[in-house]
Amino acid sequence: MINNYNKRIMKKISYLVFVLSITCSLFAQSSDKEYFKKGYIKEILNKTAEWQLANPKHEPRDWTNGAFYAGVFAAWETTKSPELYRAMKEMGQQHNWTPWKRWYHADDIAICQMYVDLYRLEKNRQMIRSTIDTLALFFNRPYPVKGIEVIKWWWCDALFMAPPVLVKLGMVTGDQTYLKKNDEYYRECYDLLYNKEERLFARDLNYVIKGDEKDRWEANGKRIFWSRGNGWVLGGLARILQELPKDYPQRSFYETLFKEMASRIVELQQEDGLWRASLLDPESYPGGEVSGSGFFCYALAWGINNNLLDKKTYLPAVKKCWVALNQCVNEEGRVGWVQPVGADPRKNFNADSWEVYGTGAFLLAGSEVIKLKGL
Repeated sequence: MINNYNKRIMKKISYLVFVLSITCSLFAQSSDKEYFKKGYIKEILNKTAEWQLANPKHEPRDWTNGAFYAGVFAAWETTKSPELYRAMKEMGQQHNWTPWKRWYHADDIAICQMYVDLYRLEKNRQMIRSTIDTLALFFNRPYPVKGIEVIKWWWCDALFMAPPVLVKLGMVTGDQTYLKKNDEYYRECYDLLYNKEERLFARDLNYVIKGDEKDRWEANGKRIFWSRGNGWVLGGLARILQELPKDYPQRSFYETLFKEMASRIVELQQEDGLWRASLLDPESYPGGEVSGSGFFCYALAWGINNNLLDKKTYLPAVKKCWVALNQCVNEEGRVGWVQPVGADPRKNFNADSWEVYGTGAFLLAGSEVIKLKGL
């Protein structure tokens, strides 16, 4: 009798657990839908952008803020927030619309993406004059670092920092020189760092030079391919393709590369929706990394919105990532789980780790997710 009683109790408990699991699943799905409502997306974009503007880090014109302000402009296009527009204009005016220190370094002109975008709206030549002058030096002087002066962009991050500036400037001025120079320098970097078998970019020369003393490997024996580094590249490609005319002679090169990388990136997404700091050895890097994941989310969503990526294949990855990214934003609007400044995969971040480029990636992602149809 006791056994029968226990069996009935266990049966009821099992049923309740089943019902609870179904309820939780339905609740989670219902909650997830909130992340895709236009009102919510606009609210979270403004909230995260405003938190970051209120908590500055680094020199306003360096590469970290170049990525952040690219996201701020995209967020402003989405929300039309007067606060965001005012913040961008004030930043440019305070620094007389100048790039950062190094005329020869891609990182120090990343901020010029925002300058050109604002120039498009206001037609104030002052906004792009220093960018034009800096690129004239860049084109006509050798790189002042011995041994690499023949390669303008020898690290993969550069492909987010500089190419969108050149292409944007070429389009607003009508000067094809900027587009041709971008093609030349981009190809140099591609030939140097792109691994055609893995469809990923090595971070820099240190990861492609042959010889045991130079090769770098992960714990599982795979080559090192850095998540954020490849996020820079894929995000940069989206920004290049957004600008280039459909009939531009070299457009097919960028489209093909974008599709190749996207197909590989979606294979490497983890179950929680994020990517790990090291793309080919996720087990060694617990915890999703938000800056790389944010750029991937942005680029994949952009590809769907612009009919370069198959919606059926890529939309599930974008949706899963956008949900996960939002779960990394705290109540104040701070975007966490961002790997600090570096040049390779690390484990030195957690929920409290934030960086301005992580917020920039989140803003870019949201600006494209909101455009997705059929969610």
